[in-house]
Amino acid sequence: MESLGKAAVAEFVATFALIFVGAGAVITASAGNLDLVGVALAHGLVLAVMVSITGHISGGLVNPAVTIALWAAGRIGTQRGAVLILAQMAGAVVGALLVRYIVGAASFDAGSAGAPTLGTGVAVGTGIVLEAILTFFLVFAVFGTAVDDKGPWNKTAGFTIGLVITFDILAFGPLTGAAMNPARWF
Repeated sequence: MESLGKAAVAEFVATFALIFVGAGAVITASAGNLDLVGVALAHGLVLAVMVSITGHISGGLVNPAVTIALWAAGRIGTQRGAVLILAQMAGAVVGALLVRYIVGAASFDAGSAGAPTLGTGVAVGTGIVLEAILTFFLVFAVFGTAVDDKGPWNKTAGFTIGLVITFDILAFGPLTGAAMNPARWF
């Protein structure tokens, strides 16, 4: 792993890309110009690429939930985890602000800022349980490919993690937005 400063920059850029592309896709879909498959692929592909690019620098975490899971498992220290979460949240804010600038305030607001929302008739409790399950799948993929010393990091981690995001959004995006990431809700 690279220095903490380089890791923070990598997490900022990767999370910025995820929010910029992901929120942009959601807003584009809300205007009727993209469907669920497009939204899922936008999220999955940008995450696959960003994890692959930043894995050797920061671990390619791109998600406070993943960072917290690694901290809880004793895989990263408290200071590193806190700095990476701050970088992720800052990247999310800058990504959202630039999407708003690009698409304009009216489209941004009409698309709920590209943020995940509960679908019609989905209770908050049901949404929380579903998001917990989807986030588990994501963290399980991260641990299985990027964290486990026997996992195939250099071969499949970015692709595998991106596919988990894609299938979670395809299956349950209409119900909860399939966030799996506190930076997306933030």
